[in-house]
Amino acid sequence: MALAAATAWLLANRFNVGALVAYLVGINVATTAAYLYDKSVAASGTALWRVPEAVLHLLALAGGTPAAFASRRLLRHKTRKEGFRLWFWVIVAVQVAALVGWVWGSNHRG
Repeated sequence: MALAAATAWLLANRFNVGALVAYLVGINVATTAAYLYDKSVAASGTALWRVPEAVLHLLALAGGTPAAFASRRLLRHKTRKEGFRLWFWVIVAVQVAALVGWVWGSNHRG
């Protein structure tokens, strides 16, 4: 999460990017880094610590879904585990429903 915070701070304070955009870029950078690390440890077969699946899901839930989706595809990581895939798509569905509700609510206020 330090990577996400540092990226967001840099974008917001040094490049005058809005806070929401800076946050989303930061959380997606952190999500990509977590998937890259976990894939490299899994592929190496070493005794290094893996990233728990719950952490990967929390990063997606926190806004890192685009990076999680791209990382899963590009790295071919966590693509076969049925339980992981199910929770990933539940998170996507919840986020899409929330976004649709927010947009719909914003357009239908009197």
